[in-house]
Amino acid sequence: MEYAHKPVLLAECLDGLNIKPDGIYLDGTLGRAGHSLEIVRRLTTGRLIAVDRDKAALDAAPARLEGYMDKVALVRGNFGDLRAILTSLGVGGVDGMLFDLGVSSPQLDDAGRGFSYLQDAPLDMRMDQSAPLTARDVVNGWSREELKRILWQYGEERYSGPIAAAVARARETAPIETTGQLAELIRSAMPAKARREKQHPAKRSFQAIRIAVNDELGEVERMLGAALDALNPGGRLAVISFHSLEDRLVKTAYGEWAKGCTCPPDFPVCVCGGKPRVKLVGRRPITAGERELEENPRARSARLRIAEKL
Repeated sequence: MEYAHKPVLLAECLDGLNIKPDGIYLDGTLGRAGHSLEIVRRLTTGRLIAVDRDKAALDAAPARLEGYMDKVALVRGNFGDLRAILTSLGVGGVDGMLFDLGVSSPQLDDAGRGFSYLQDAPLDMRMDQSAPLTARDVVNGWSREELKRILWQYGEERYSGPIAAAVARARETAPIETTGQLAELIRSAMPAKARREKQHPAKRSFQAIRIAVNDELGEVERMLGAALDALNPGGRLAVISFHSLEDRLVKTAYGEWAKGCTCPPDFPVCVCGGKPRVKLVGRRPITAGERELEENPRARSARLRIAEKL
């Protein structure tokens, strides 16, 4: 299947990475290689490491990056395993890293992957299709209380209780097998006023289940735990997030790195000796402009934060 892929905040990412032609860069979320292609085009003797957990993304990459593959190392893996990936390649440090978090447009658009509530398909939602846990396992096997928790915590779904109860009742009769079944269950569990909202009734719940299936927040935490040490001095970390939970993790990590000092606020002077480890490239997240939003409405919720290692 051919995809019309529009990399989000492309110009802003390229500017933010401050690419050196001889540098080593890592795209931790290859997807359909939109960002990777523009990074590698700017390299001469440099190198790009492109990582994705989705085999489909890696299989499509050589055609997308044709003419540049001599500068590219493709790696199948989770970006949370950043340390192990770089070690396996013999790379001690990189000059820039980009992470475009969440589900990719091609994954959403491929109905068979089970990410979309708009198309009926088997309940899957795995970014890595060799992973053992599927959305079907979560929906049919996790307790009512655990479902309620993830719907609230990961989806900020205010009707998490009624939705979890409806799912628990339905699966007592027969397993819930498809996205269409699940979307209708979610819709039917919500009050009429909620079903009339502009946003699709199942959007928040599908997001929550997808995050749980792929351990997305855990991967972000592990990536942030390794990223700073993996950057060379002057190297930049650029992260695009699409919902508040991801963005909060990135903002908090950047803030701690930029502050340095860990002394209590009421201490008159610093006694911990902590020094800032990064400078923030802009105090506020970068968002898409009107022109990009017209061409790619999915960019509306994107937030780009950039930090430079001191």
